Amino acid sequence: MANPPALSSRIPEESLNFAAQFVTPALDKATAKALLHFRRAANYIAAAMIFLGNNVLVEHDLTFEDIKPRLLGHWGTCPGLTLTYAHLNLLIQKHDLDMIFCVGPGHGAPAILASLWLEGSLGKFYSKYSRNRQGLHNLISKFSTPSGLPSHINAETPGSIHEGGELGYVLSVAFGAVMDKPDLVACAIIGDGEAETGPTATAWHAYKYIDPKESGAVLPIVHVNGFKISERTIYGCMDNKELACLFTGYGYKPRFVEDLDEIDADMSASMEWALREIKDIQSAARSGHPIFKPQWPMLILRTPKGWGGPKIVHGEFVEGSFRSHQVPLPAAKTEYGELQALQSWLRSYKVSELLNASGGITSTIDAILPVDDKKKLGQNPQSYDAHEELNLPDWVPFAVMKGSQQSCLKTAGEFLDQVLVNNPRTVRVFSPDELVSNKLDAVFRHTSRNFQWDQYSNDKGGRVIEILSEHTCQGFLQGYTLTGRTGIFPTYESFLGIVQTMMTQYSKFNKMSKEVAWRKDVSSINYIETSTWTRQEHNGFSHQNPSFIGAVLNLKPNAARVYLPPDPNTFLSTYAHCLRSKNYVNLIVGSKQPQPVWLDSTEADAHCKAGGSIWKFASTEAGANPDVVLVGIGADLMFEVLAAAAYLNRLAPSLRMRVVNVTDLMILGLEGSHPHSLSHDDFDELFTPDRNIHFNYSGYANELQGLLFGRPKLDRITIESYREEGSTTTPFDMVIRNRCSRYDIAQMAIKGGAKHNKKIQMKMQDLLEQVRQEMAEAQKYILTSGKDPEGTYDTPVFGETLTNGFH
Repeated sequence: MANPPALSSRIPEESLNFAAQFVTPALDKATAKALLHFRRAANYIAAAMIFLGNNVLVEHDLTFEDIKPRLLGHWGTCPGLTLTYAHLNLLIQKHDLDMIFCVGPGHGAPAILASLWLEGSLGKFYSKYSRNRQGLHNLISKFSTPSGLPSHINAETPGSIHEGGELGYVLSVAFGAVMDKPDLVACAIIGDGEAETGPTATAWHAYKYIDPKESGAVLPIVHVNGFKISERTIYGCMDNKELACLFTGYGYKPRFVEDLDEIDADMSASMEWALREIKDIQSAARSGHPIFKPQWPMLILRTPKGWGGPKIVHGEFVEGSFRSHQVPLPAAKTEYGELQALQSWLRSYKVSELLNASGGITSTIDAILPVDDKKKLGQNPQSYDAHEELNLPDWVPFAVMKGSQQSCLKTAGEFLDQVLVNNPRTVRVFSPDELVSNKLDAVFRHTSRNFQWDQYSNDKGGRVIEILSEHTCQGFLQGYTLTGRTGIFPTYESFLGIVQTMMTQYSKFNKMSKEVAWRKDVSSINYIETSTWTRQEHNGFSHQNPSFIGAVLNLKPNAARVYLPPDPNTFLSTYAHCLRSKNYVNLIVGSKQPQPVWLDSTEADAHCKAGGSIWKFASTEAGANPDVVLVGIGADLMFEVLAAAAYLNRLAPSLRMRVVNVTDLMILGLEGSHPHSLSHDDFDELFTPDRNIHFNYSGYANELQGLLFGRPKLDRITIESYREEGSTTTPFDMVIRNRCSRYDIAQMAIKGGAKHNKKIQMKMQDLLEQVRQEMAEAQKYILTSGKDPEGTYDTPVFGETLTNGFH
């Protein structure tokens, strides 16, 4: 039953010439038979996985007892996926390709798992799914149950590098995977539902960032089966003229695969054409004669939704409609008519003709599979064992002089420049058009941007990709990382939250990767979050949003790492550590504005290894026996803590203060809650067991409250942080508005210290009034002059110099 046709558009018929058109040659009989048998077997297994708990080969009539108690899975996309899978294996076999398959419709797991079983890849990684009768029984009967494989493609699925639950990202992931792998081809299949997402719309431009001289190729296949869960798709309602114009404009040469009567011949010829086009483009580039703005091939596959399944059930169309999207016979467990329909459907595949006596595949199916197991889509090491160690320079020579002023990000840029020089094919920077703004432009000393549609950066092998789509940057980052390399994603703090769910999906993939023995380590993904709210006063309220910190904190403890280094040298130490690490989601929050360098390289490294420490030079008598503890987390917020400490030394010299910086946020968590969390004794040693503690924090207060929950004596802790107060104003007014200024800290220090210091207690009201008056004067000056008071950002001066006093 075909899908409803798209109504004809008003676009001229000549536009169909934009699509590749040629006479489809017939397949030889043996190949045609092998492809058909593979598809029949895979479709049978996929359908059986959704329904059958017993009698998995339907060797006797089905009963209600044979049906699973819960029917879970998605049938509608499966026939198109098995068709594609069969032909990719044939293409690999014929041309000895290095290929991976990136599947956008992750809910089509039954099709992919069935194909993996047929090619022997499931059995390689899971002995219980061996290619025999028992292995097939286990696969079918346990699918979507607590003891089997899940309903969506994930890290447990051999060959996958993409968590298939959230739609929109497969295309950018595939492009990230082929960067710097000149022999790799990634086939990315995009469902026409997924094609409606914003991230996919931008990812079509990804070829504009692929240099065919140094990188592989992506073969995109749009699977237009016409329906989503309950509605027709946009592409399903577009005719071929509209689609041909759309993808030609994106930079592709489309080919329609839609001859349902000769679908294998059509698909085979189309894939062969696409591969030739890819090789021609690559050969030109690699011979020194690159084609500027090449038209890369892509396929548009039109097949009915739920093709081959039940056609009409209870008088309603199923095949070729949204009703086949998930379970086309939802009452098969309880309704006899549907049970009979299921039996007829499954027996139509004649599975007994497709398996041998032991329950394995026949030689007919085996004939189209790659001979080398490592070439099979489920066993290509590129998808699970491709990690390349970095040649990292020592960061210490890039350290800046203690007591000077420098930007954390500018210093990091110098280091990153050398990282890229040392690793010319294994590190890339993915940035949403903000690299220069974020002071990382030192990297352009030895590299450039990689933008192939720009004649000024074409064919230069640049290591920096800038595209104003955080989604696409994240997809590139994921694909690049999961195929063995290391990526860096620097961006504005306020907009990193755009990729929050992508990051979460990636973390889920990474979590499951560590739970299967066969997936090997990968580099951590590394976010550099800068242009923080404290210094986004010029862009206004819209650019002030530190919420990505909380998103990372919500990840599993063995995955999440959040660092807020207080100065350039601690930033360098943290940055080098993150690039060496594996399997984490690293978030480094730093300032791009010039700031004091508080610690030398030795002190910075020790501080970062500890995660937090007492800054003796800013504390009273090195922090011994304090009345109050002042804690800064984040470079700009720490500056305000130090400014407050210097201010209080003059205003209330009898107040004893301990100044602490926390650079590794995870040390604050309850003992045992995170690998980095401090023990109770270490927490008390750093923060005292009984003194008031005031935190000045760069994120949201509830994040710290969550980390600290369970620690003893929480009533002594106060927190000030970003309060969603902002505007186009001055930097100092921003911290005042959010109660994070030196004056706000001073007030909290006086109130907390008064509980243990009688002198301060006696003068508390006078001191607080004086602080409030000085803060009001500063605010008045800002309001009338439009700038911060002179000296606001001078380096605070303490009794001791910065040459000693670090703990």
